[in-house]
Amino acid sequence: MAIARRSFLRNTVAASAVAAMGWPALAQSRTKVKVGYLHTPAVDGQLWLGIQGGHFAKQGLELEPVLFTTGLELFQAMIGGSLDVLATGAVLSNFPARGQGKVFLINNIEYATAQLWVREDSGIKSIADLKGKQISTTTGTTAHVFLDRALRSANLDPTKDVRLVNQRMSEAVTSLISGAVPAVALWAPFDSVVRQKLPGARKIVDASAFFPQAAIVGGWAARNDYYDKNKAVLGKLIAGWLPANEQIVANPDAAAEELHKTRYKEVPLAEFKEQFKASKYHSSAEWRAKYVDGTVTGWLQQVTDFFVQSANIPNAVKAQQYFDPALFTHLVKA
Repeated sequence: MAIARRSFLRNTVAASAVAAMGWPALAQSRTKVKVGYLHTPAVDGQLWLGIQGGHFAKQGLELEPVLFTTGLELFQAMIGGSLDVLATGAVLSNFPARGQGKVFLINNIEYATAQLWVREDSGIKSIADLKGKQISTTTGTTAHVFLDRALRSANLDPTKDVRLVNQRMSEAVTSLISGAVPAVALWAPFDSVVRQKLPGARKIVDASAFFPQAAIVGGWAARNDYYDKNKAVLGKLIAGWLPANEQIVANPDAAAEELHKTRYKEVPLAEFKEQFKASKYHSSAEWRAKYVDGTVTGWLQQVTDFFVQSANIPNAVKAQQYFDPALFTHLVKA
C-alpha cells in the first residue's frame, strides 16, 4: 500500500505540474477531443475510468468517445479526419509505420487477451492439429499477430498450412458458433460470447504462451496534423490518464468492478475480472523507465515487423520515428 500511495502522489504531482508547463489543469472552457476506441478492457479501461473519475475534465478536456469494431476502422476514420486521437491494440504498430499517425501513450501489454478457441467436435487438441483447417479471425489486428506467432511455434506456415477466413470479429465468432469454421483467433471479451453460446468450445492457447518475445502493446495515437498542432492538449490527455491508470495498478479488482458496473454489464463479473487480468499494467514510473530504455519501442517494432511482412508495407517508418515518448517523460519525472 505504501508503494501505491507513493505512486499515486507521484502521479498527482505530475498531473498538477501540467499547469507549470503551460498546460493549465483547469480551463474556463473545455477543449473537445474526439476519441475513437474499441470496447475491450485492454483498450478502453483508462478511457472510461478517466471520464467517470473526472480526471480529463480536471485538465480542461471534454472527451467524445466514438466506438469502433476494429483498430483498422479506427485508423481509417482518424486518417479521414473524423477523429483526433484513438486507443487500440496491435494496430498501433500498423498505420503509424505507414506514416499515418503518431503514437504518444501506452496503455498496457496485451498479455493474454488474444486467444485461440476451437469447437469441441473439431478434433483439434493442439496448435499442430490446425494444419489444413479453416481459422476465422480479423486480419491485421492483435488476434492475427497472435495467431501468426502461435502457428509458427508449431512449425506451421500461416500462409500455406491453414486457411485464414478474414471477418470482423463478431462475425468470426459467429462462424465458430455456427460450425462454419472449427477455430477462431479472437480477443477478449469475445471469449465470453463463445463460453455462453458454445459451452463445449475449448481454448487451446492464449498470447501469454509467447510472452515477452511476442509482446503486443496497446495505446494511443494522434492524427499527424493534430499531433503537430496540439501537443499541449495531448499533454493534458496524458495528465488525465495518469490517475485512471493508477486506479488499475493500485487496485485492479476495484477498477474492474467499476468498469463492469458501468460499461461491461453484459459480461459475467468473474469472467470480466479474468479478462481484465489478461493485460499487464504498469505504474507511470515503470512505464517511464520502459519508454526511456527502449523497451516500448522494441515491442512496437516487433509488431511492425509482422505487418511489414504480412501486409507488404513499403518504406516502413520505424517505431523510434512514429513513437514519441517525450510528452509522457516531460510530465512523469524519474
